[in-house]
Amino acid sequence: MTKIKLDLFVRAIAKKWLWVQASLAFAFLYLPILILIIYSFNASKFNAVWRGFTLDWYGSLFSSAGATIATSTSTGILPALSNSLLIAAISTALATVFGTMLALALERFHFPGRKAVEALLFLPIIMPEITIGISLLVFFTLAFRIVENLTGIRLNLGLPTVIIGHVVFNISFVTITVRARLAELDPQLEQAAFDLGANEWRTFWRITLPLILPAIFSAALLAFTLSLDDFVVTFFTTGVGSMTLPLLVYGMIKFAVTPAINAISTLMLLASLLLVVSSLRVKRS
Repeated sequence: MTKIKLDLFVRAIAKKWLWVQASLAFAFLYLPILILIIYSFNASKFNAVWRGFTLDWYGSLFSSAGATIATSTSTGILPALSNSLLIAAISTALATVFGTMLALALERFHFPGRKAVEALLFLPIIMPEITIGISLLVFFTLAFRIVENLTGIRLNLGLPTVIIGHVVFNISFVTITVRARLAELDPQLEQAAFDLGANEWRTFWRITLPLILPAIFSAALLAFTLSLDDFVVTFFTTGVGSMTLPLLVYGMIKFAVTPAINAISTLMLLASLLLVVSSLRVKRS
């Protein structure tokens, strides 16, 4: 009887210790983010010293006085935010269309090289972002040099190259998300539409697309979030006049670490959380 009580006592202690370990792990991950949010309301110009509560840093981000944020860069937050939203919107639209088409091809058809395409599909996910960024930079440099030698037209890095870079890694996430939904669909639904006289195009628009639309929307939200927050690929593919919000934050850190950086980071964090939560809700539905 004593042995049984000892065993139950050890199990109870172990269970509580697991909760402690989980709490410490979550604190290690999220406590720095919480501190960042708290200090975005700091009245002091220095993050290390708390001088009181204020909303001035958030107001200065979008005021005329904050055109050059904390006097650290020549590019204000509004142009950088506009570039980030433009890049995210265009790259998300392109990646969603191409990724959905690729998911349909891989899930519904068998063709030569299918296994190779599936293997290449996972490369942008498992490869480090810095490798993708350097590869894209080398590709654009060689391609621009060839175009200049053949046509005499000189091309430079800018918003189009950033958009292409974001499409490259977003296609994989869209394809995997949509393909997972396609794998769950009952093929008899499409076969029934064929038996009733519908062709492949009408079956896709009336049967397949409505069923996978939540997955497509969820994949688009995920791609938009990844594009909006991306720094590494953007850093290697950007050019003059294509400053994005993550690059602006990086530039601010090099000059002065003020609560303005915390304010921008907090707004980006909230936007990302809203998009991720919306994506999860749509996917569950």
